[in-house]
Amino acid sequence: MNINEYMQTLGQNARLASRAIAKADTRLKNQALLATADALDAARPALAMANEKDLDQGRINGLDSALLDRLALTPKVIDTMIEGLRQVAALPDPVGEITDMNFRPSGIQLGKMRVPLGVVGIIYESRPNVTVEAASLCLKSGNAVILRGGSEAIHSNQAIAKCLAAALEGSGLPVGAVQVVETTDRAAVGELITMSNFVDVIVPRGGKGLIERVSKDATVPVIKHLDGICHVYIDDHADLEKAIKIAVNSKTHRYGTCNTMETLLVAESVADKVLPLLAKEYAEKEVELRGCAKTCAILTDAISATEDDWSTEYLAPVLAIKIVAGIDEAIDHINNYGSHHTDAIVTENYTLARRFLAEVDSSSVMVNASTRFADGFEYGLGAEIGISTDKIHARGPVGLEGLTSQKYVVFGDGHIRQ
Repeated sequence: MNINEYMQTLGQNARLASRAIAKADTRLKNQALLATADALDAARPALAMANEKDLDQGRINGLDSALLDRLALTPKVIDTMIEGLRQVAALPDPVGEITDMNFRPSGIQLGKMRVPLGVVGIIYESRPNVTVEAASLCLKSGNAVILRGGSEAIHSNQAIAKCLAAALEGSGLPVGAVQVVETTDRAAVGELITMSNFVDVIVPRGGKGLIERVSKDATVPVIKHLDGICHVYIDDHADLEKAIKIAVNSKTHRYGTCNTMETLLVAESVADKVLPLLAKEYAEKEVELRGCAKTCAILTDAISATEDDWSTEYLAPVLAIKIVAGIDEAIDHINNYGSHHTDAIVTENYTLARRFLAEVDSSSVMVNASTRFADGFEYGLGAEIGISTDKIHARGPVGLEGLTSQKYVVFGDGHIRQ
């Protein structure tokens, strides 16, 4: 297979399909989404058979249990995929929405219309359910999409692609609106991220190595985040009962997610009260604590933290803890060491909460809530294509609206410029 020719063909097909899908009405797009849900339900035996091939090959290749778990298309995972399609179908369609209408002194009326981005390229690893999530969001937002999943999920992704193609064809939409790259050759990624004549934006979903490579080599704009170095700051004015709940949940709800807390900051005035209580909770969950000198003086079992700990995304039961003088030092630490992903303050002081919201430079900033809420579903987006820590176009969880842009629209009645 000539990879360049193959990817160019996918790009041409996607560009043509993007013009048709951009003008498709909401009813037709929802019909395709619901038809995909029905097709997945009917294809359960075929999906299980394809997935077993991937799992068998994964075991042969020595994939660890965590990766195999992410790869598995269990009946529950298929149920979730089907429910996700139905939820996206139920969401409002952002395409064509006109906002910010106002009259100018010249008499023209000016507003902004929401429009699709065009062709989205998505590169992801392991989880075949991402194929459905990404396709559904792109389809509903009027975009064509080229999906390049990991080689470890090739059979599963191809089986899902058949369901998507059948649903699109049955709904009268172009099959090229959703295409799954059928080769495992890594050169396909290099082609996809440089096809600026066909692809309008790239979304990488996976490990830091993948995202760094895509960000470095892409000539197409990229929506991304590299790290999830998230913080919880327990303020002088915190309700300690709330603080303990939030700090424990932010770290231990799930260890391997980008919105998991990696560093806990504690105001000096409450440290000797809250840290022993938290240490007991973390010990029960076997979380390793790495602390600054002041933390280690209070928690004698804590390991002395190094400078690297403040900028490390552990994705594991390990937590860095630093005692700070107050909110100024907390904000400085977050803006210096954080990854601009998600950070939270626990406080009953409204003025300090507002300062934290205004001054912490992250895509999600929270007051008295767990960082684990930084998620497209929890934000009411139905699902997310990824989380962006960039400052241009989309920031935070990227759902339907993040997969669109805006253009100015002008209404006149024979108006001419004087």
